[in-house]
Amino acid sequence: MTTTNVLLAGVGGQGTVLAGELLSRAALADGLDVKKSEIHGMSQRGGSVVSHVRFGREVFSPVIAVGEADLLLSFERLEALRYAPLLRPAGMVVLNRQSILPAPVLAGVATYPEEVEEPLRGRGLKVIAVDALELARVAGHPLTANVALLGVVSRYLSLTESAWSEALEAQIKPALLEVNRRAFQLGREAGLD
Repeated sequence: MTTTNVLLAGVGGQGTVLAGELLSRAALADGLDVKKSEIHGMSQRGGSVVSHVRFGREVFSPVIAVGEADLLLSFERLEALRYAPLLRPAGMVVLNRQSILPAPVLAGVATYPEEVEEPLRGRGLKVIAVDALELARVAGHPLTANVALLGVVSRYLSLTESAWSEALEAQIKPALLEVNRRAFQLGREAGLD
């Protein structure tokens, strides 16, 4: 088995770190070697949060090199453009359609890109775009969008459903487990192409 490289990119408060931990735990539950690295930046002020998760038979480094990510899970549209260069040719982007305006845009000194999906596809990337906030709403809790996105991603990774279930049980508080399971399942269903 080769190493699978997944980059998770979002904005502070979107649950990017938790999603990286859930992905790591699922890979561990399937008996794989896992390495993870996180960059929080100015996350408490709405800045980028990035997690590198690498898993396989044997993994030596936690950091994904430029051009080697197999999959980019982007919790926000602009973050997909920002981190797309780390994807390998013909890599995949699972994209949340949410837009969170960064400070320069709010201050009027920069503009937010109108189109994100087509520039990504123009690079030869496969793009799966979903409204994770709507999936979270249907699941029953607005803070489950990150888990819904993992449900989408789960369709494209070789991890077992039992490993994902074990990861959710290990990381999610019991009172929130069922709503997160619903969000994950809605994401799995939305990830069908």
